[in-house]
Amino acid sequence: MSWMDIPPDGLGQGSPIAVRIVDTENDLYDAIALDMAGRIRAAGRERRPCLFIVPVGPVGQYRRLAEICNRERLDLRSVHLLNMDEYLDDQDRYIDRDDPLSFRGFMDREFYGLLDRDIAPPPGNRIFPEPGRESEIQGRIDELGGVDTAYGGVGINGHIAFNEPPEEGVQITVEEFAALPTRRLCLTRESRTINSVTAAGGCIDRIPRRCITVGMKEILAARRLRFSMNREWQKGIVRKLLHGGITPRVPASFLALHPDAMLTITRSVAQPPVGQLR
Repeated sequence: MSWMDIPPDGLGQGSPIAVRIVDTENDLYDAIALDMAGRIRAAGRERRPCLFIVPVGPVGQYRRLAEICNRERLDLRSVHLLNMDEYLDDQDRYIDRDDPLSFRGFMDREFYGLLDRDIAPPPGNRIFPEPGRESEIQGRIDELGGVDTAYGGVGINGHIAFNEPPEEGVQITVEEFAALPTRRLCLTRESRTINSVTAAGGCIDRIPRRCITVGMKEILAARRLRFSMNREWQKGIVRKLLHGGITPRVPASFLALHPDAMLTITRSVAQPPVGQLR
């Protein structure tokens, strides 16, 4: 059976990556928010810092998490959030925080700005990889005792964060790819195209060509990996990452190298990628 033909009830069979199917996109957002809140509570009970690697995509979990924290008075002052990535301009500077595509601006609007001030993480706990200071990310992780959980989504070409697969003709081993650190790079044409569909009305020229990303090294070293998929166009890549073998051509397939990796997908993503002209 081709990986493209695997039915929903066969997803994950034979893979070390745990698979959970939820009914709707809202159920997926709820699941992420509840998992994050649970880890925050546990860290509070144990009186230790809590460091997450977090994405902008999926996005709907942050408002839900803010509601839980405000309602339950969960103290986030010892919680640190390391965002996976951010767009850069052509001079390798952050795009403006006020740009609608800025991940930094999104986090301010959709999470930090919604929290009650007395429980919100202080500004120093709101971390983004910064151009020219990439090497500081690992030191920050070490200072905080490691990453509790890396949350994220999966790109159409299998990227996690902005760890893009190598271009055609570029050779890199599994070991070399897994060791890639925080860095700046060019986005692939596939990523810019699908991001233009989801975030810019199909205007690919609106999507920056450059980015900065937390590396495979930092993600794979987290104690837990919790990745999620909620887009219709992820029907193919979910099968490829689970059943196509571990390869740099599908960075998300590296989740299979981790002892505690879970993939949560919506029921629509679980459906086979059947061709349809329309």
